[in-house]
Amino acid sequence: MPITNATQIARSKGDPRVVRKGPSSLTGSDRLTRALGWFSIGLGLTELMAPGFIARTLGLEGKEALIRAYGARELASAVPTLSVDKPVGLASRIAGDVLDLATLSSALRPGNAKRDNAAIAFALVIGVTLLDLVAFADVKASHRRERGTHRDYSDRSGLPRGPQASRGLARRDFDTPPDDRAEGSVADAVPATAP
Repeated sequence: MPITNATQIARSKGDPRVVRKGPSSLTGSDRLTRALGWFSIGLGLTELMAPGFIARTLGLEGKEALIRAYGARELASAVPTLSVDKPVGLASRIAGDVLDLATLSSALRPGNAKRDNAAIAFALVIGVTLLDLVAFADVKASHRRERGTHRDYSDRSGLPRGPQASRGLARRDFDTPPDDRAEGSVADAVPATAP
């Protein structure tokens, strides 16, 4: 409700007040994908701003530039993940997870004093990868059509009497001021009376 209340500030004097929000049209996979996109932004900013801390925590000293590049990659994958191109963003996240796992596997070497931290990070990345895979499969399934099938719009009633009967209806509207009515060759070609 706080966001609903905050939007009241931008409303004009005559606009109706939002009393409550209705049910969300987002599916579970949409919400998961959105959460993963915001997670990418948070992780990407952290990797960009604190690569030294991450490198020291995981025993990856000397790989700060790589961690910073991974941060830029996270931010780049967040944009399509939060947009309408969710499959593209999720696919880039999955590819990034593979790179993260490869980098973390090098920190699992026996001589690394921070090996336990790297093992925890490795397990967390596996968990996030599974979430990315689930979200990717769900988003792809929700937008999939069987090959050769067409959508059936026969039950729609956009022009219930057909296009010919609908032509010129706007021109015959008596409430339309004369100066707002169409003029010129197109208006002359449209019949002014119903057949």
